[in-house]
Amino acid sequence: MAHIRSFSPRDSSDESVEAEIALIRREIETWATKHELWYDSGFADYLSHTGREPSSLPVLSRLWSENGLARILHGDGPPELEIEFTELLERLGCWYEFDDHVTMNIYPDEDADYSKFSSYFHWQWVCSLVKEDIGDVYSELYSHFGKHPGDLYHLHWRDYEIILSEIFKTQGFDVELGPGRSDGGIDITLIQRDPIGDIVTLVQAKKYAPGNKIDLTEVQALYGAQVADCAQAAMFVTTSSYAPVAERFAARKNVSMNLATSSHVAEWAKTSSRGIIEDKSSLISRDRVSRIIRDIGDRRDARVLHAHSGYNNVRNEFALVLKESMLIFTEN
Repeated sequence: MAHIRSFSPRDSSDESVEAEIALIRREIETWATKHELWYDSGFADYLSHTGREPSSLPVLSRLWSENGLARILHGDGPPELEIEFTELLERLGCWYEFDDHVTMNIYPDEDADYSKFSSYFHWQWVCSLVKEDIGDVYSELYSHFGKHPGDLYHLHWRDYEIILSEIFKTQGFDVELGPGRSDGGIDITLIQRDPIGDIVTLVQAKKYAPGNKIDLTEVQALYGAQVADCAQAAMFVTTSSYAPVAERFAARKNVSMNLATSSHVAEWAKTSSRGIIEDKSSLISRDRVSRIIRDIGDRRDARVLHAHSGYNNVRNEFALVLKESMLIFTEN
């Protein structure tokens, strides 16, 4: 494993990186405010926003904008402002690239000290993996909503989104939960990993009263976001129901959209509750682990992580990762 610091609460290098990131954010916000572009905009940490392991190219910050700033940087405005923004980032030692139509990543320049950023973000990610085993808690939640789908409406809207995201995780998706506000109409992003190419589904969740039906405008808006982000599919989930015109639009052959209600969520919850019980009973049994290792053989498998160090080294360490549990084997 790469450089890992001791489990100290703070480190001087941490403070240096955080101060640099804070300066970049402050200068960007000041510049955008000066040009009356800082509205429906904000910053987010890459880890908290995506939940992903940091890449070899560190993301200093995520910057999202749904109006003024994004329009300028997409070329819908005075070109001199886009040039001025780029020059500002150059002076700050960084550059940007859009990740989707409302979110951009800010990266350090090529001549920057990547090691300090990589070490900082990698450590943050490692710490994020240390989580309580809350499978039993979620099993109880899924069991409840599986039996009482009407109670989904009584949740806070943010808790509703969180419950949905956790249910989707049990279905095998990589899940990105949106920030909750100013999310471009996308509450949850589902990613189905595939060797040929990842399949992305955008999810809009609406906690509406039973009589407040989802209309055509809302369904069309989700379809527009799907097209803009080049996603393969979209899904609308609500505690209410859908107007007939919205259902007809979603049923078109050229519109890849599923419309789900609390009855669908209840079935997903039941499946998730059963799955947690079955997984926990069989996850770490000797027979299961032996069978998985035997089945993998010489082929590549995403659950097996390899690492080696030194010159002409015959030591190989690997981990077999199954959901929240990790089993470590070492061969010398």
